Amino acid sequence: MKGTTTMGKHVIAGAGQVGSQVAALLTERGHEVVLVSRSGSGPDLPGIRKVAADASDRERMAALTEGADALYNCVNPPYHRWAQDWPPMAESLLGAAEAAGAGYVILGNLYVYAAPGRPMREDDPLTPPSAKGAIRVRMWREALAAHEAGRVRVTEVRGSDYFGPGCRDQSHMGDRLVPRLLTGKVIRYIGDPDQPHSWTYVPDVARALVTAATDDRSWGRAWHVPTGPAMTYRAVAERLCELAGVPGPAVRTMPHWLLRTAGAFSPMLGELEELRYQFVRPFVLDSTDFQATFGTAPTPMDEALAETIAWWRSLLDRAA
Repeated sequence: MKGTTTMGKHVIAGAGQVGSQVAALLTERGHEVVLVSRSGSGPDLPGIRKVAADASDRERMAALTEGADALYNCVNPPYHRWAQDWPPMAESLLGAAEAAGAGYVILGNLYVYAAPGRPMREDDPLTPPSAKGAIRVRMWREALAAHEAGRVRVTEVRGSDYFGPGCRDQSHMGDRLVPRLLTGKVIRYIGDPDQPHSWTYVPDVARALVTAATDDRSWGRAWHVPTGPAMTYRAVAERLCELAGVPGPAVRTMPHWLLRTAGAFSPMLGELEELRYQFVRPFVLDSTDFQATFGTAPTPMDEALAETIAWWRSLLDRAA
């Protein structure tokens, strides 16, 4: 099924910053879409059926996935709930895809690799230094084992830190960056703002997931989302200000002690401690394989930043 254009049914678990964009993209292409979340939320677009359900309810997910070509795992439990929430959800979604005969497309991340000394590739050893990374490795290995046993087709699509329209408090380039730059406030970064870092544009993530779900060349391995050249956090902030026509940024490093202290009061910040290694040294993704195989390229950074600025300005205008 290389580059298929056949219309089909697609089920998406998770209606957050990625799942909602995947749903919108699929409906634009004429597919039937079922978007599943605990609250039944998601974009109000023709062709999207929003369903309130628990992703850890295997029987319910299997029923919703019946007759589907693909089931997407775009769920994102709160950081501090990963150890409790991920195992039952991952087992449920894998089982639902198997029961329905649907392809299983997992939205992954780079936590699965060791602290990198060079650009990360999909065949790097899965030896993460964090508990969160170990959870993601276990999920992928269980899914891949099911694929290799012939029970279900699986693939995983991994990106670096997300940015773009819809990215808010969970993004390092969301609430803590763009609106503060647009209003002239100081930016505080949890690591070294002068280290090269890969930033993955969320619309590129959505396109990569849909490509993986509709092309048989994707099954049985992991892929990296097409991602542009690495940029330092400071360079991104400076370019964003230039494109927005606002004064240059004041970027400061959040002291490590302050991050640890803040973590005692904020579950999100507390969970970042074990991932801090990603922000104090080069953290670069290599997406050559996906780009060469599927003939795609990342959105140019200036275009992605311009779209991000426009989205934030619209949001801020509505809130004013």
